[in-house]
Formats: sequence, C-alpha cells, structure tokens
Amino acid sequence: MSKTEQLAIDAVRVLSMDAVQKANSGHPGTPMALAPVGYVLYHRHLNHSPTDPTWLDRDRFILSVGHASMLMYSLLHLSGYDISEEDIRNFRQWGSPTAGHPEYGHVPGVETTTGPLGQGVANSVGFALAERWLAGHFNRPGHQIINHRTYVLCSDGDMMEGVSHEAAAIAGHQKLGKLIWIFDDNRITIEGSTDLSTSTDQAKRFEGYGWHVVHVHDGNDLESIDLAISEAKEETDRPSLIVLRTTIAFGSPGKAGSASSHGAPLGDDEIRATKENLGYPSMEPFHVDAGAREHWARCVDKGMRLQETWDKSFAAYKDEYPDLAEQYEVLMAGELPAGWDAHVPDLASIASPDATRGWSGKVIQGLAAGMPNLVGGSADLGGSNKTDINGADSLLPESPSGRVVHYGVREHAMGSIMNGMTLHGGVRPFAGTFLIFSDYMRPAIRLAGLMGQPPVYVFSHDSIGLGEDGPTHQPIEQLSSLRAIPNVMDLRPGDGPETEVAWRAALERTDGPSFLALSRQKVSVLARAGSAAADDDSVSERLAAADGLRRGAYVIVEASQGTPSVILMSSGSELSLALDARTKLEADGIPTRVVSMPSWHLFGQQDATYRDEVLPPSVKARVSVEAGSTFGWDRWVGSEGHSIGVDHFGASAPAEILYEKFGITSAAVVAAARELVAGS
Repeated sequence: MSKTEQLAIDAVRVLSMDAVQKANSGHPGTPMALAPVGYVLYHRHLNHSPTDPTWLDRDRFILSVGHASMLMYSLLHLSGYDISEEDIRNFRQWGSPTAGHPEYGHVPGVETTTGPLGQGVANSVGFALAERWLAGHFNRPGHQIINHRTYVLCSDGDMMEGVSHEAAAIAGHQKLGKLIWIFDDNRITIEGSTDLSTSTDQAKRFEGYGWHVVHVHDGNDLESIDLAISEAKEETDRPSLIVLRTTIAFGSPGKAGSASSHGAPLGDDEIRATKENLGYPSMEPFHVDAGAREHWARCVDKGMRLQETWDKSFAAYKDEYPDLAEQYEVLMAGELPAGWDAHVPDLASIASPDATRGWSGKVIQGLAAGMPNLVGGSADLGGSNKTDINGADSLLPESPSGRVVHYGVREHAMGSIMNGMTLHGGVRPFAGTFLIFSDYMRPAIRLAGLMGQPPVYVFSHDSIGLGEDGPTHQPIEQLSSLRAIPNVMDLRPGDGPETEVAWRAALERTDGPSFLALSRQKVSVLARAGSAAADDDSVSERLAAADGLRRGAYVIVEASQGTPSVILMSSGSELSLALDARTKLEADGIPTRVVSMPSWHLFGQQDATYRDEVLPPSVKARVSVEAGSTFGWDRWVGSEGHSIGVDHFGASAPAEILYEKFGITSAAVVAAARELVAGS
C-alpha cells in the first residue's frame, strides 16, 4: 500500500470519526474498519460517474449496514459527488442531507434507504433481477448496453435478520451472477461479541444457498480485497459472498475491536490518539491531505471516461435499434408507455358477479398486454391472488426476461425485492399475497412509502369474507395499520369498475406505493348515480362514477330528496350493505346518501371544498361499515357518528354466517342510522 493510498483510506476514517464526534451521536467503528474495502470498491471496481450519479449503466452500490452511513458519505464526498465538507460537518443535523442513515433522494449516490438491517441486502436482489431482466429484454448481439453489477456491504446484523435468509435463498436460486455481497465479519454487535447470539457459519450457509464464497482474512489487505472482488466478478453463474474479516474501529488504541465503538463517539482524546496511531498528518478535525484529495479526484475522470464510452455504445445501439432504444429510455424514465391501458377490459360492461380479486386478474391481463415491463408475482399464491400473467414465462435463470416471479413463501423478501426493482428503474413490479400476510412485509412497505417508490401490492382475501380459513387468515387490523403508514395509497374497490380505476390510479402513481385490498367473495357491479339498479346505468355513466375513486371518496348514490339526513359510507364488499340499507331507509322517508370510500389516502389529499361536498359538515348522522377494525373511521364519521366493523378476531365459518354473527349487515346499518337521525 502506497503512502497516498494509506492517506486516502485514513481520510475516510478521520472524516467518519470527526463527524460522529461533532454530532455527538453515530457509529464510528464500522466506517473505520471498512475504509479499505470502500477505497478498493470506489477506485478499482465500481463503474460509477460522480458527476452523473444517475448514469443508467452504473454499478449499484448499497450500504446495507446503514448505521455506517459516514463511510458512504465520506466515500461520496472524497470521490467527487455533490456532497460538501459542510454537509459532512453537519452530519445528523436538521436540514442536512447527511442523515443518520442513508436516505434515498437526499444524497447523490445513495441508491436506497438503509438502516433497518436486512433491507439493503434484500433490495439488492431486486436491483440484480431488474438488471438481468432489462439486459435480456434489450441487449442484442454486439450491443451489451445493460451490463452492470450490484455491490453490497453488509454486517452481522444484516445476516441475522430473517429477510436476509429469504433474499439470499432467492438470489441463489435465481443464479444472480452480477450480485456481490461483502460481509463485514467483525464479530461485534451492540451488546458485545456475536458469540452471545449466534454460532452460524455464514460461509456454509451461503454455500447451501448456491452462492460462490470467498474469504479475505485481513480487512486492511488491499490486494487480497482486490483479488476477491475480481474473482467474484468472474463468477457469472452464482451470486458471490466475500467474507471480509475486519476489526471494528481499526486504528483506535483504546477501542479497536470493542463494542463500545459501535454506536457512540470515540471522544476527543481517543480521536487524537487514533490519529497519532495512524500517523495522520494533522490533528485538525475534518482535515484531508491535499495529496489524498487529488488521488480521490481520479474517480471523477475515470467515471467520465466510462460514461462517455457507454454513451457512444448506446448511440450505436440507437442507430441500429431505434424502437428498442426509445422504449428503454421511456421505461428507465419511469414513464408509462403509449397505450399502456388500451387492452384493459371494460369491467363496467360485465354483468355477472365476481370477486374483486377476479376483476383485478382481468385488469392485469390487459395491463400486461400494454406494459412490456410489468412484472408480477406472488408469495406462492398466484392462483388465489389472480396475479399470474397468462402466457408469460416465469422469471428464472433460463428465462431471464420472464414476467412471473415466484417468490415462494417469502413475503418480506418479496416486498424488499420489489423496492429494489423500482429503485433500479425500468421495471414496474406488482406482487400479491393475502391481506393478513401484509404484516410479514410491512417493513418493506414502510420503506417504499419513505422513499416514494411505486410498487403495487395485491392483497386479496381482504376480510372475514374469506370464511372457513378462520381467524388466523382473516385480517382485522391490517387495513387500519396500512392506512396509518405515511405515503401509502390504500385502494379497496367495491366492484369491477372501481377495480379497473384502482389499477389505473396505482400505476399512474410515481411517488409512493399502492395496495389493492380485494375480496374473495363475489360482488355485483353496483348501482350508481341514484339509479334503482345497475342495469339502468349506461356503461359510461357507471365507469365515470367509479372514476370518483381517483378522489378517494365519492357519492355513489344520492339521497332522493335533496340534502341527506344521514350519510352511509363504506368500501369494498360492504358497499352493497350500505346500498341495501339506503333502500330501506329511503322507504322509511329518511333521505340517505351513500359514499364509496375506497381510498382514505386520496380523499385526505382533496381540498376541503370537495371533502365537504361529499361529507357535508351539517350532516352529523353518519354511519360507516367495513368488515375490519373500526380504528380510524372516526376521522370521517365524526364524534356524533357510528362505525360498524369487527374489533375482535374472527372465526372459522362460511362468510355469510360470519357477517351475520358479527353484525356486519344492512339491518345493523339501518338500525344505527335510524338511531342517529332520531337523536339529531
């Protein structure tokens, strides 16, 4: 190792420990240990362009060990990304892009938000799948325009999280040869030695998953690190795990190898002692040697040359395959292709009842015909969720451009891999499971909301209406809890037309995830616009009314005599109960409005004028009905209204029996409405 290389590596250590010290919080030990491998990656292997962090064919680098964020910020700052020294000095401070954990969209060069351990490694599988899918779809002989790798730095904590097992098993099965995880084997966690909590041989574990495994026994040996990464790059049929033995807080005389350096500043005295121990040329905080800065600046020139070469290659590809090149640019820009929904069937014209999951399946087939990059799958429930794409190949090593992903019973990895796909770009993923099992993928859903990524979740069997499978499979609190996640769009359509529009709304969205909560039991196309029966409505009127879903809630049937005395509101399969109750209340001379409320998220975004039009403040008598938890409905029914729902676990019985026993009936809605009107 040359003196310049040593200074360049030690600059990462110094910036990391000084920033943590100034912030008086953070994790200095891991950045200090991983500075050498970070240097080798950014200088010798990572194809990246600091002046254009969004270059399409760049290698993706993920810091799954997100608490070591100062490692990434230091590497990005030194290698020429738009992160200033002031940003480094303001680590973890209000308004600074250098947050406590790397956040997508805040800092150039950060490919995904990490920190919740296990998420980054699972995201990486989605990145690698998307790269392979796009390469299979667009590359042509002599034109390898998509050819990049995904690198990950991960920790003992990442390996302990269950999602890492799910994701690693999928990666091995998929033979993702361009995926390389570098495992920081420092054998330290917050509580002390990893011997306290695990005895797993990670190398054997990954060999069992079908991975290629390489060992580096000294985390400071640049040539051994370089050789290991080169070997991993040469392995094209298997993902690679590099087991890198490091010493946490390397260089610190008093805290190297100690858990005390994991999540707390070293202290001024220990920082001074560390700089002396490293032979660093200055005690001044945040000092970087001029020669080291010049050495790091080579990343900029190298990146520009790499990108220029690719630009020329893409120009030649565009000359020979103009249509494919245009399609590639559209998809990578996140745009919907022209005519993307032209093949979606008109569900308003289908008279026979169906479950909303069934209608959703019909929409998926139409969307797949117009969206070549729509890639779907499920957690081993494709037939039940109706998420299979008819006639499409499975996405497997032998069919890398397949469109049906078989995640197996791995909901958490499924959600995280979908995040990786959307972050990579070019692919629009959707995937399904039962609504009850959304609990298993909640961390990934939350991060999709935080990052503003648009995967679509198909959650079927959305209530006690699934019946005989019983309380283990009947969702109660799931709708309420998912609605509570910021930036997650809920869509619980009540019939075919609403399902059709729900899918359009989900795919038109680019700034966050959406889920469709779909019924197992059949429902009819609903009466709308005050008509006595759905058959009296024209198809266009019905679909236009359902388009109110885009605003979250709308008047599906108005009161017959002007201002309503009571408002009934519902979503999904319970809308029919509200409509039936309205018929009975109107017969009693009680003017009744029915509001379909398929999306709290969208309705909450409307201006006060529209919300007051749908739910006039003067009408205090309001009843909601939904076959799940009533938690949150008070926002819409108000303090004087009443919510009918299920605030306890379900039971095993046919759906119609459960609705009757639990009081989710039109009679219960009528009784509640009459009582409210009488008391008003």
